[in-house]
Amino acid sequence: MKYIKRIILIAVILLIITLAFQIPKLNIISGYAAKNMASTVFIADRTAQSVSENDHKVPLIELADTDIDIKEKSATSNVFGLMQRKAVFYEGLGSILLNDNAPSSTHLIRPERLLVKNPAPFPFGHTAAIDTIISEIDYKKLKSVLDNYFIQDEESRTRTVMVIYKNNLIAERYAPGFNRNTPILGWSMTKSVLATLFGILRSEGQIDIYQPTGWEGWKDDDRKMITFNHLLRMQSGLEWDEDYSSISDVTRMLFLEDDMGAIQAAKKSIAIPGEIWNYSSGTSNLLSKMLRKRFQNYQDYLNYPYRQLIDKIGMHSMIIETDISGNFVGSSYGWASTGDWAKFGLLYLNRGKWQDQIVFDPEWVNYVTQPTEDSEGKYGAHFWLNSKGKFPDVPKDLYSANGHQGQRVYIIPSREVVIVRTGLAEGPYFDENTFLSDILSALP
Repeated sequence: MKYIKRIILIAVILLIITLAFQIPKLNIISGYAAKNMASTVFIADRTAQSVSENDHKVPLIELADTDIDIKEKSATSNVFGLMQRKAVFYEGLGSILLNDNAPSSTHLIRPERLLVKNPAPFPFGHTAAIDTIISEIDYKKLKSVLDNYFIQDEESRTRTVMVIYKNNLIAERYAPGFNRNTPILGWSMTKSVLATLFGILRSEGQIDIYQPTGWEGWKDDDRKMITFNHLLRMQSGLEWDEDYSSISDVTRMLFLEDDMGAIQAAKKSIAIPGEIWNYSSGTSNLLSKMLRKRFQNYQDYLNYPYRQLIDKIGMHSMIIETDISGNFVGSSYGWASTGDWAKFGLLYLNRGKWQDQIVFDPEWVNYVTQPTEDSEGKYGAHFWLNSKGKFPDVPKDLYSANGHQGQRVYIIPSREVVIVRTGLAEGPYFDENTFLSDILSALP
């Protein structure tokens, strides 16, 4: 009997030790589940059942049990009854994952949107796209390519595809439950939207990206030499761990911090600015925090992305969510429909010009597509590049906004093409080179 009791005691101790190590991870699992559920239900208007059976059917996240409160517009999650987390939806600002502190009073303030519908045909406007037939396009082949991803190929878990050629919509396809207007989380595609705001500031003459940021907390050490250019190119030299499989800088930031930009701002230097390239979502949220400092009041900060970019080109479905402190989560939380993500790509394809408006200077496109040193030619300034032929069967001038699980806006200037793809899988299940080359093979 004593032997059995000893075995049970040892088992209990081991269980307690295991839980002690896993509880921080459970906190992040339940935090992810609550945040993603609240955002998807209240922004994308999808059902909780659909989210649970599809978006959350991934390792670890599927362990979470999540309840929706429609009246409160909130989602609450736990894992085996442990580490309960709650996210609340705020109109105009998205869902906020709550920590120990309640959201600040800033969450009573909303962006002032200019939702004026453009009477021009899609993609520039909001009326039906012109039924354009371009004789050089092999439409039968293009249809067959898309059929492969929506009928035959279940591994890629593709949800939406849109192809724009020479400013014309030539193909679009949607999985059941999705359409051109369904808002989709772009994840890190949001980084490219954030960078564009700095391009607009630069075009307005409000910022010199090659000058030090002037960040107050860095004035007494070597970090005072970090420029906006260093941050946009992920070359700040600041310490950062972008590991989503563990308790790391990025998972702490997204699921445990009230002020997401502060965690990167507080990091020490591990290299001279410009010396190394280190991908960091913390850097993007620090840029968002720095952007806020450029405005005299919070309302102006909230309005800026919408007035100068998003609503200006008619991306009316787009919302960039904020953190508890009220800063835009520029690293990860931008939502927009497939049609509106295509408009973003089209703005870049036309080098900053939107119909008769100049949103940013054409030179900004040259800047973001210039390969960053030490990135092996794959990264520019908050955009990904094909300059070294990562995709061997695709033109090297391709550049893209990339997000988790294969969210993509591809811009290919030499072929006058924008391709949007969203889904729940990326490589190796989603083969980007084959997907892109197959679509391009149907075009002139």
